Amino acid sequence: MKTPLFTGSGVAIVTPFNHETVDLEALRHLLDFQLENGTDAIIVCGTTGEAATMSYAERMRTIECCVEHVNGRVPVIAGTGSNSTETARAQSRDAARAGVDGVLVVTPYYNKASQEGLVRHYNAVADASPVPVIVYDVPSRTGVAIAPETYARLAQHPNINGVKEAAGNPSTLQRTRNLCPEDFFIWSGNDDETAAMCMLGGKGVISVVANVFPAAMHRLTALCLSGDFTAAGRLQLELKELCDAMFCEVNPIPVKTALNLMGYHAGQLRLPLCEPSEGNLDRIRRTLEQYGLLPQA
Repeated sequence: MKTPLFTGSGVAIVTPFNHETVDLEALRHLLDFQLENGTDAIIVCGTTGEAATMSYAERMRTIECCVEHVNGRVPVIAGTGSNSTETARAQSRDAARAGVDGVLVVTPYYNKASQEGLVRHYNAVADASPVPVIVYDVPSRTGVAIAPETYARLAQHPNINGVKEAAGNPSTLQRTRNLCPEDFFIWSGNDDETAAMCMLGGKGVISVVANVFPAAMHRLTALCLSGDFTAAGRLQLELKELCDAMFCEVNPIPVKTALNLMGYHAGQLRLPLCEPSEGNLDRIRRTLEQYGLLPQA
């Protein structure tokens, strides 16, 4: 039987940029904020970390920094996906050498692989990776969705640990859960679906909102994992406005803006992403005030 790479709230952490470089000192402060507030895993160099804009050397140094600073206190999982299978294999091997506990591999974007192509892609990456692989399904970004029957095939690979599911389709999720063995683990990829997904057997969330409110996301998943879905449902509803505000523009524009407003140095966004509109900036600020997340004057 496989064991999950983590349970609870894993933060898809932002990458703080300082002009043309990664601000590793600022990253360490963000990691401390997460660890002090109960976050159960760090997911580095994913979508929220703007990995698509980073050079290979930047990615690896950022991953190494996370591994060194976290120092085994919680699992560190690195985004290593690519639309080139060989690149995903190489990045997974190098991330493992840097000391990560697992890798998160997004579906190959742009190519729009068939389901058979997805199986071959993930099996090839999992064969090459020295650490367990979490599949990442986010069709709104990649243009391809993984079918439940494909998950059932991927679940047979001993090095594929499960999936970060961000398709937003509860019916598909239920079919996936019914087709796959218990040791194919599922994490929510959408903050506002965390409680619902855990109720169907999910192990937690890989969260954007945890960047700004890690304690609440940790508590939400702890309630779910303890089976208290009444309290978890209430908290999920309480967090709805914050979840919506953190996605009022494409991720990670709102969450990085929010962290800067909170006094954490999240740095600039890298093109092609840019600052939010004035209207959304005001919405983000008002929402942070509502949740008591802005520093007191």
